[in-house]
Amino acid sequence: MKNALLISASSYQDTGYLRHCKNWVKDFLGESGKEEILFIPYAGVRRTNDEYEQKVIDRLKNKNIKSIHHYEDKISAIKNASSIAVGGGNTFMLLYTLYKLNLIEPIKEAVANGAKYFGWSAGANIAGKTMMTTNDMPIIMPKSFDSLNIFPYQINPHFISGKLAGHNGESREERLEEFLIANPKETIYALPEGTALLITGSEAEVIGHSEILKFEYQKEIEKIEVGTKFKI
Repeated sequence: MKNALLISASSYQDTGYLRHCKNWVKDFLGESGKEEILFIPYAGVRRTNDEYEQKVIDRLKNKNIKSIHHYEDKISAIKNASSIAVGGGNTFMLLYTLYKLNLIEPIKEAVANGAKYFGWSAGANIAGKTMMTTNDMPIIMPKSFDSLNIFPYQINPHFISGKLAGHNGESREERLEEFLIANPKETIYALPEGTALLITGSEAEVIGHSEILKFEYQKEIEKIEVGTKFKI
């Protein structure tokens, strides 16, 4: 049975790094939080793997976190993991590296076999069907845009509605509309900062501080309240 916690962002308002979701993670992991948590740091372009690992250990106050870069046999590390954490950063770099190291299928299999998966920002984005609704700059080209499909729809993390004052580019709603025009059969779940999807088997629950939004081609945007559960 799939178990996943997909967090929109590492921060919410002025709460600081991973503080708003620390208890979500603790509750999600339960007793498995006392075992080793395999951390995947590859989205963190502007920090080293060691720096990223230590930052997450410090903020989650969990010394059981160990980054995958310490393992020579990374596929075996994933197969043996009871929990997998994927950090945020650049989604293109994250997916590029996972494909380069042949880790996509092992992660899928591990989650299907019961490993708990949690990720934030890019780590949440790649848990969807594809990474095509990321907000990130394409700094490198992954082998494919197809991602983990733990949540079988598109995810847009860090969602913010409307246009910023003085900004003349497209709003997020307009960007997502463009995606749906090109991919009219797809569905997008947009997660504002401070929200997450908690997945248990074939059911997802909205948690956090605000509603999330569902986008479909030529349909009104649907708002989904915190506490709502829906089939996936």
